[in-house]
Amino acid sequence: MGVEGCTKCIKYLLFVFNFIFWLAGGIILGVALWLRHDSQTTNILYLHLGEKQAPNTFYVGIYILIAVGAVMMFVGFLGCYGAIQESQCLLGTFFTCLVILFACEVAAGIWGFVNKDQIAKDVKQFYDQAFQQALMAESDTNNGKAVVKTFHETLDCCGPDNIIGATAPLWREDLCPRKDSILKTFETVNCHKKIDELFSGKLYVIGIVAIVVAVIMIFEMILSMVLCCGIRNSSVY
Repeated sequence: MGVEGCTKCIKYLLFVFNFIFWLAGGIILGVALWLRHDSQTTNILYLHLGEKQAPNTFYVGIYILIAVGAVMMFVGFLGCYGAIQESQCLLGTFFTCLVILFACEVAAGIWGFVNKDQIAKDVKQFYDQAFQQALMAESDTNNGKAVVKTFHETLDCCGPDNIIGATAPLWREDLCPRKDSILKTFETVNCHKKIDELFSGKLYVIGIVAIVVAVIMIFEMILSMVLCCGIRNSSVY
């Protein structure tokens, strides 16, 4: 005997929310893959300075997002099927998966909040080391110049956030992007600011997606429990 009345409305509402959840999982997976293969981040985070590699903390978060997106698509499908079939077992499994996902999302959010400044800081330190080596005679052996030029060309910037960085476009044209005029040369932005903008912009996108998904998950947990109780009550009669 199927559910009736208000419980039936909840059944189809849960199906709609699960379909949205499945789509959200696809969006998260797509955004994560875009961030993983974005030309700016890949150009910078694949760099090597001698034997030292650029910090990969950012990619740890991206791999977590890829896994979350794939799991969300599976859980969303499970919820849709469980709602249509009015299966208490499937809905119970779906609820458990949602709780685990929600806990993982909260943990990932805390990790991201704690490390959001550290990611940019590590990349800026890596850039500063390369810039110092590029100014020294042995820079060719440590490929510091190649690393610095990749930063400059990718982010359209020049120099660190200090007096050397401010004057670098004037006396190191071999390192900095060439400008059409002296005025544009003076307007060149330092790379510390560009690195902050690069990662803060991407983390902002991730934060918005995470908040939207968290709200959907809370609604789904409530609806799945209400529907489960409705199915149990209807089976008694």
